[in-house]
Amino acid sequence: MPIPRFLWLILIPLLSSPLVYFGGRIAERRRRKSPAQILSLLALLPAGVICVDAAYGQGHSQNPQLLLGAIRLEADGVGMLLSAIVLVLGTLAVLFSASYVAEEAAQEKYYALLLAMIGVMVGLGFSSDLFNLWIWFEGIAITSYLLVSFYREQPASLEAGIKYLVQSACGSALILWGIALVLMTSGNLSLDSLGPGQGFSRSTQIAIGLFIAGFGVKASLVPLHTWLPDAHSQAPSGISAMLSGVVIEAGLIALLRVLAALAGQQDHLGVVLMGIGALNMLVGNLMALGQREIKRLLAYSSVAQIGYMILGVGLTIYSRSPEGAQGGFFHLVNHGLMKGLAFLAAGSFLYALHLRRGRHQPLTIEDLSGASRRFPVHSLALSIGVLGLGGLPPFAGFMSKWQIFAAGFQTHDAMPIVFVGFAALNSVLSLAYYAPIVNALYRQSPSPDMQQTPPMPATMTIPIMLLAAGVLIIGLWPSVMNWLTQPASAALMAALQR
Repeated sequence: MPIPRFLWLILIPLLSSPLVYFGGRIAERRRRKSPAQILSLLALLPAGVICVDAAYGQGHSQNPQLLLGAIRLEADGVGMLLSAIVLVLGTLAVLFSASYVAEEAAQEKYYALLLAMIGVMVGLGFSSDLFNLWIWFEGIAITSYLLVSFYREQPASLEAGIKYLVQSACGSALILWGIALVLMTSGNLSLDSLGPGQGFSRSTQIAIGLFIAGFGVKASLVPLHTWLPDAHSQAPSGISAMLSGVVIEAGLIALLRVLAALAGQQDHLGVVLMGIGALNMLVGNLMALGQREIKRLLAYSSVAQIGYMILGVGLTIYSRSPEGAQGGFFHLVNHGLMKGLAFLAAGSFLYALHLRRGRHQPLTIEDLSGASRRFPVHSLALSIGVLGLGGLPPFAGFMSKWQIFAAGFQTHDAMPIVFVGFAALNSVLSLAYYAPIVNALYRQSPSPDMQQTPPMPATMTIPIMLLAAGVLIIGLWPSVMNWLTQPASAALMAALQR
């Protein structure tokens, strides 16, 4: 049987992971420079080409599928969108990490785990049955846990890893109970065969609650988000970008797949999702307001940003119009790029000011004082990232938020209009904690440490510049992302209407 083209997006990273690890170990024993980073890039670049080719081919035929016993994979628009952002951000994180982890003894483990995490996230995006969705979800939890606690000699890193592990394990248990309940009542686990057409029973409602709680841990739904600030702040910056840019979004996509299969187009589910989105925005913004550590601030920002995506999907379920979901998926892509940019830019300053000097300490807003005079490119990139997250034009974040707001106003219904109005106010509120970062970069005097810092490595500068250019280009020409967001929205609408 020929291997479907999309399956290589899973196989290439997963099969390359052990090769990268053993290649690094062999080089270490022979006292040679580790090839782990080069091997990782060589694995991800062809996977990216395959992803673009497969994504452009959507809509010309039925979604390609793979059936292996109980395993069912389908390359629909939602899976292709997740694969694209995972591979883009993963490749740039690998490139960025060349200098960041160059002095670490276990860098081959870092790259091997990063490749494995990329592979299992792509697998989750393509999964079409509940049990295997849970298996991929567990794979994300295991690989990301090990990367969160990568600095194992640092007590704070181990503490963050343990907190993340405990909460992820609890979420996984809830998901497994939900799966057992669905199997008991329906007799199968295929997402295509489930749905309210079989009766929106009490057991189905309980299962939905278990899935919202279980997947909500990974998606950082309030109040299940408490692992996020510690994990983001203690992980290497490339992993922080992945956690915020794609890991929490993979959890959200898993949740949406299950809700579409079990609940379908239930009006009250749309209201619940809009309410969850509003709560995430409010709590995330309020918690970020008091932060002085950059990575913790960005972590709480992710809690707020996930709320806009949920709001967009909730609008679609409530109004039966695809525009809200398309806006939500558009914001998913933009958030991955903007938050990846913000974390990598902040990580470059963290490396230059602290890690390069052997200090494992957080990067604060005060550390960035006058950075634009010494590092104008990195300062501009960080400014673009945070202002885009704040929803200012002409950056990508403004366009995706505007699309969500427009979808809400087009319903001509009081409830969605109230929710999008609340979201717009929260977008303005977020500028209260993004603005001090930009102010420190451009208006304050540089510290002695900043003045004496050597130039940044090119491997850090290149991915930051690419992401900054992407955020600006998408903001000016938002239609360039329609090839990803429209198929994703159509796939969700088809799942809701089964």
